[in-house]
Amino acid sequence: MALFSSLTPVFIAIICVLLGVIMKKTNGEKEKRDTKTEHPSRPWVDEDLKDGTDHPLEEEEGEEEWQGLEENVAHVPFTGERYSEAEMIKRSQTFYELLNKRRSVRFLSDEPVPREVIENVIRTAGTSPSGAHTEPWTFVIVQDPNLKHKIREIVEEEEEINYKKRMGDRWVNDLKRLRTNWIKEYLDTAPYLILIFKQVYGRLPNGKKKTHYYNEISVSIACGILLAALQNAGLYTVTSTPLNCGPQLRVLLQRPANEKLLLLLPVGYPKRDATVPALTRKPLEDIMVLM
Repeated sequence: MALFSSLTPVFIAIICVLLGVIMKKTNGEKEKRDTKTEHPSRPWVDEDLKDGTDHPLEEEEGEEEWQGLEENVAHVPFTGERYSEAEMIKRSQTFYELLNKRRSVRFLSDEPVPREVIENVIRTAGTSPSGAHTEPWTFVIVQDPNLKHKIREIVEEEEEINYKKRMGDRWVNDLKRLRTNWIKEYLDTAPYLILIFKQVYGRLPNGKKKTHYYNEISVSIACGILLAALQNAGLYTVTSTPLNCGPQLRVLLQRPANEKLLLLLPVGYPKRDATVPALTRKPLEDIMVLM
């Protein structure tokens, strides 16, 4: 009995240690589960730039509700251009050489650009394919100097925060070699600013929401065609995604709530003393896989 009494504190200590180990293991596993479910903090992410394609519309829309499209679209004969093999090679090479001269130019002149050219390149961008032919894009053209300056003020205010707080050291350091910062003089000097909005949904004749399938991809393709059209016309730009500026610019430009800013393009001629970084592009073998 005396032996048992003397060993009791030892047993209690062992039990306490075991309970501590079990609780620590349980808490550790819980922390691991919590860590897995938590998303990494990315304060620079712009909600407007997130693809809402897979997000269902609000309850007002029925699952099989009519989308306002014709049930039977008439089909018409189509004959595409057909070139000889030699002509195809020549045309593809010529077009590559034209687009290979495209550079992102941040030093733009205030020299006027014919408005008809801008209208034509927008028409060209509007030929882009889109999900179910919903054409979910709006191109806002800004040429008023006061409005351009207001856009610059909004963009620079948010971009300074992006560079100093949101983007992080790695991103900022990667941009240093390109000599970019939050100062966007080209937003004042470029004769035109093109702001491309994606329409995340449309409106049916009865006022209800209409699904715009693959709106992000569709508008992105249209932007690519627009860049090619600008290059073909001898105009230059720099692709700008002004993070966290979308809501303010949408209000400034009086755009509806279904439109989200995707891209901002200052458009014009390069300044006479314009410079660009001495960059090279990846060779064909690094970007093409032939199976």
